[in-house]
Amino acid sequence: VHEGGVKDEKILEPPAEMAGEMEAAASRMMDAAAEGDDELMMKYLEGEKLTEEEVIHGLEVGVASGKVVPVLCGSAATGAGVTLLLDRIVGAIPSPAEKPKRSGEEEIAADPNAPFLGFVFKTTADPYVGKINYLRVMQGTLTPELAVKNARTGDSERMGTVFFPRGKEQLPTTKVIAGDICAVAKLQHTRTGDTLCDAKNVRALAPIEFPEPIYRIAIVPKTKADEDKLGQAVARIVDEDPTFRHTRNVESAQDIIEGMGDIHLDVAIEKLREKFGVNVDTAEAQIPYRETLMKPAQAQGKYKKQTGGRGQYGDCWIEVEPLPRGGGFEFGERIVGGAIPKNYIPAIEKGVREVMEKGLVSGHPVVDVKVVVYDGSYHEVDSSEQAFKMAGALAFRAAAEKAGVTILEPILDVEVTVPEEFTGDVMGDLNTRRGRPVGMEMTGPGVQTIKAQVPMATMAKYALDLRSITKGRGRFRAQFSHYEEMPMNEQQALIQEYERRRQAESEG
Repeated sequence: VHEGGVKDEKILEPPAEMAGEMEAAASRMMDAAAEGDDELMMKYLEGEKLTEEEVIHGLEVGVASGKVVPVLCGSAATGAGVTLLLDRIVGAIPSPAEKPKRSGEEEIAADPNAPFLGFVFKTTADPYVGKINYLRVMQGTLTPELAVKNARTGDSERMGTVFFPRGKEQLPTTKVIAGDICAVAKLQHTRTGDTLCDAKNVRALAPIEFPEPIYRIAIVPKTKADEDKLGQAVARIVDEDPTFRHTRNVESAQDIIEGMGDIHLDVAIEKLREKFGVNVDTAEAQIPYRETLMKPAQAQGKYKKQTGGRGQYGDCWIEVEPLPRGGGFEFGERIVGGAIPKNYIPAIEKGVREVMEKGLVSGHPVVDVKVVVYDGSYHEVDSSEQAFKMAGALAFRAAAEKAGVTILEPILDVEVTVPEEFTGDVMGDLNTRRGRPVGMEMTGPGVQTIKAQVPMATMAKYALDLRSITKGRGRFRAQFSHYEEMPMNEQQALIQEYERRRQAESEG
């Protein structure tokens, strides 16, 4: 029994009533240690007791093979058990030096006299000091004012203040030799995963592979002051955490943050408030739906206005047709006989594009459409670019009404990796999200990977739901695949929500 903290830890005798449990646990540990080595197994089966050194050796072999996973107890609050943890790391965990060399790897000797080579493994943003990079010196010696090169960007950096981090303390130093970890302030072009090296001996260490974000929400600054500080504060957090991302969705006018789950983003939002003084509210990230037309159609758009002076007159006939998914927008003209002067054609296209950008039935952009102007008329005095822009907009709305409008939703390629016993529950959950399974394979002992195509709209909180379904043992990744037509009942719900929102805005 360990009691107290790191500095005043006491090891006490366990209660007498736990003797049976301790004996059983010790027996299980002996079993695990013996399984790691044939000689130990033979000795154990012959009834001989293993020595402490033999047990440690057997556990080390088991840990190295992945058959044994040490579990220790401790307290982060008091530090109880920390010394035991450190002892076990040294005594029962294989040394990194024992790891077999992989093909293509180069051995780096921790030589303080070799050309400098350092790896940046962490970045923090201090509101007063600025960016701080933490690095391990792999070779050579690091000193303040040392000029180095960033192997990723090719940029030169000059070391500023160099210090050893000790909790909240920063202990300045004039020299860091190979094998040591230190921190450097105010490097301009360096981020986590970068290699810093001698300019005459450029080498790049393998970068850290970070997982793709799986959870996203929108953040809204509470005040104008918060809005002014938001961009810089979020950029600082992105510097600190490569698994955290921030984008500005121009279409929805939302600031989107992405991370590895709800707790990850909660911590980032708390950091915005505590560290940078930026307060935000949260909202669901809007789904980037699209609209398109269902069939070809023709329509006229005529804009005519007389106010006493010079009037406004624009008249055009257009035909529209849907394009294949991903076809974008095509615009052309087949005017003959000068029915519409050529200089008014761009104005018609502008009117069409403005309607497409605003959407027709749900407020989302129209895509995959071809528009051709084939007839019309004009007035020598009253026609203008503005009049033909209005005519183009009217014509496109009229043609779209005849052609019919449908809503497209983004579909994601999703891969879910779970222990085999949760496969049925995960498949059932994906079905409730309108997911279509496209494959399933064993990707490890007792591990299944399910591949499916799922609408983005149903995946907003999937990271939380998967954690609940699999008791935290499942993981997934998702990436955009394509757009496809939304089920009609889902379209109607989206259109009704859009109409309610428009009505609320018009009422004030």
